[in-house]
Order: sequence, then structure tokens, then C-alpha cells
Amino acid sequence: MDLRLTEIFYSLQGEARTVGRPTVFVRLTGCPQRCVWCDTEYAFSGGEKWSLEAVLEKVASYGAHYVTVTGGEPLAQPNCLPLLTALCDRGLDVSLETGGAMDIAGVDPRVSVVMDLKAPGSGEQHNNRLENIPLLQPHHQVKFVLADRKDYDWARFMLDQHQLHQRVSDVLFSPVQGELPPGELADWIVADRLPVRFQLQLHKLLWNDARGR
Repeated sequence: MDLRLTEIFYSLQGEARTVGRPTVFVRLTGCPQRCVWCDTEYAFSGGEKWSLEAVLEKVASYGAHYVTVTGGEPLAQPNCLPLLTALCDRGLDVSLETGGAMDIAGVDPRVSVVMDLKAPGSGEQHNNRLENIPLLQPHHQVKFVLADRKDYDWARFMLDQHQLHQRVSDVLFSPVQGELPPGELADWIVADRLPVRFQLQLHKLLWNDARGR
């Protein structure tokens, strides 16, 4: 049971509910989406084959309680699902970062899914798998990455239409770095009294998006 990995590394979680917590990141290779603001294009191809047991051993070597499986798009690899289950079976707190285009129905229920909904500015709005929304659980999270006011207005509509803040623990609004000034997004959220969490990506602030950090 092999997986193709771009990297495994130990760092601080840069976003979502566990931001700031020491975390092991397992980055799987490959992604069917091409968001215009993507910051992990190096994970689109290449990588190395790892056995499931080798991945589990490497994760255990760091001694961390939190593990994030990310990409690329991790669910593009079928063996992502047994990896998630195996990590949970070892008593780890596991999150999955997924772009929202793949079916989440098979994800182990113990996993905290952090699912993107792609706004118009990403160029991938048409690939949002809206069938995932009814599958969201109270311990899941939904993330919007926003490039401008049009993206924000779309995200606000989706939040209201699907009552996302009542489905999941956190709805996350983030600005695209270098595109939308963070203060503007924060002001919009406050003015509209949205039930969301504003976030900046901690790893960008600390390490300027350096690979493996």
C-alpha cells in the first residue's frame, strides 16, 4: 500500500483551528486543481513512493500529537483514506486539508476535515463539489481564500445559503497574500458581523512560505 509523498516535516500549524500547534505535516503529491494563487505548485508532480508503514514510522519519530495530511490534493490518492485511518488508530489528532473538489464521504469520521470552497478569483469555482456540504460534520472546518471584494461577497453568500457556521466548528476567511490587504478583509467581516474566523497564514508571516516550514 504505497503513497506518493512530496515531503514530511515538523513545524507549527499555520492555519485553521489548531494554528500555532506543533504538527507533523504529510504532504501528498498530485492535485487536479490549478488555483491561480497556489503556493504549493511544487507538490503537483514528482515526489517519492513511501509504504504506509514507512509514513507511520516517520510520523511517530517526531513525537507530535497533531498530524495534518495535505497536498497538493491528498484525496486524489486512494491510499490517503487508509493513511488517515491508520493515523487515527494510533491515537493522533488528525486533520485533512482538501481543496473541495474530491468526495469526502470515505474520510474516517475521527478526522477533522478542513475543506476549501474555491471562490471565483481562484479560477476553480466550477470544481467545487457541493455534494460535500451535507457531509460536513460539527468538528470539520470550511476555508475560503479570498482575493478581492467579489470573492468576499461570493463567500458571504455561500455562508448564508448553506448555513455553514451551523454545520462546522469554524468557517475560515483568509486573504490571498499580496492580493487582498488583510485589514480590508477584517473590516468587511466586522462590518457585516459574520460568524467566521479571520485568519492569516502563520507560516507565511514567520518564514515567508519557505518549503518545509
